[in-house]
Amino acid sequence: MIRVCIVDDHPIVREGVKQIVSGARGIMIVDEAPDGRDLLEKIRERKVPFDVVVLDISLPGKSGLELLKQIREEKPDLPVLMLSIHPEEQYAVRSLKAGASGYLTKDAVPGKLVQAIRMVAKGERYVSHTLAQRLANELVDKDPRPPHERLSDREYQIFRMIANGSSGNEIGKELHLSPKTVSTYRTRIFQKMNMKNDAELARYALASGILD
Repeated sequence: MIRVCIVDDHPIVREGVKQIVSGARGIMIVDEAPDGRDLLEKIRERKVPFDVVVLDISLPGKSGLELLKQIREEKPDLPVLMLSIHPEEQYAVRSLKAGASGYLTKDAVPGKLVQAIRMVAKGERYVSHTLAQRLANELVDKDPRPPHERLSDREYQIFRMIANGSSGNEIGKELHLSPKTVSTYRTRIFQKMNMKNDAELARYALASGILD
């Protein structure tokens, strides 16, 4: 029996996952958590460990990517399947590089979720055909990464906020960063992406399908 824990801050999503998995033989939802703090407590306290964690990226407090990295430190063998509203081009490669066992978007057909859980529980990776092709191309191309994939996770987060029109003060308030720190990140983002201003970032994000 594959023991699964769902981590999502929306109860309706957790219920939906449970409904999908309820009809699948050999899979059982044994626990759920609305955020990272709750999940980590369950992982540390549970006597019978989870076999798979189904984890959302957009969580309150610690983001899914930050939580993923902490899980990898504490439970390196625990498979984590990212289930996200964000399209693959926004977070899939970044999630896999951070240690995720697979990436699935929430608009996927229900059967894909069951397939993905079974694959990662066996120690395999789950990616879509499109993403698999993209990863294969990266192995043969000299430097195929688009500019935004050269950013660190924090830089990418701030880049998306800038592109969505957030001011430096708004970014600092939401991420609990000083204005000086936000300014430093902004400078690094411009340098890594070879851009000069917020308008260029916004146009690039729009053209690349990165904006929500």
